[in-house]
Amino acid sequence: MAKTHVSTCINGQDAEFLCSPEQTLLEVLRDTLHLTGTKEGCATGDCGACSVLLDGTLVCACLMLAAEAEGHDVTTIEGIASGNDLHPLQQKFLDHAALQCGVCTPGFIVASKALLDEDPDPDEESIRYWLAGNLCRCTGYDKIVRAVQDAAAELRS
Repeated sequence: MAKTHVSTCINGQDAEFLCSPEQTLLEVLRDTLHLTGTKEGCATGDCGACSVLLDGTLVCACLMLAAEAEGHDVTTIEGIASGNDLHPLQQKFLDHAALQCGVCTPGFIVASKALLDEDPDPDEESIRYWLAGNLCRCTGYDKIVRAVQDAAAELRS
């Protein structure tokens, strides 16, 4: 089967890749572009581990065909930090021990970034509602919510 040429922007950098028509964005990110921070948890869009931003909108990379990234701006967990400086969300997840095995963490951070980009001062109910599409089997959610609240406060100041 013929491969499709895709030109896109990933984490602020112009990117080009070839993909099969059936390849997901998640597969290309991990296997072709070696951006392994985005995780596969379920491959059905139910867990949020593969969350990325597409033109600022939260999407599951396991449900999106890689060819659909043509001309779009994709942000993965690797694009959240600024060089070696962690984004406040990343730092607060560490500070609040809002992670354990780490499979869900990139998706939670990307989803939280999408939330804070839309609402810089969310209440606890809004955070829990926004993150409901992300599943964690290790930590529970209280530490994650506290980390997002703390990061939001830091970003506002």
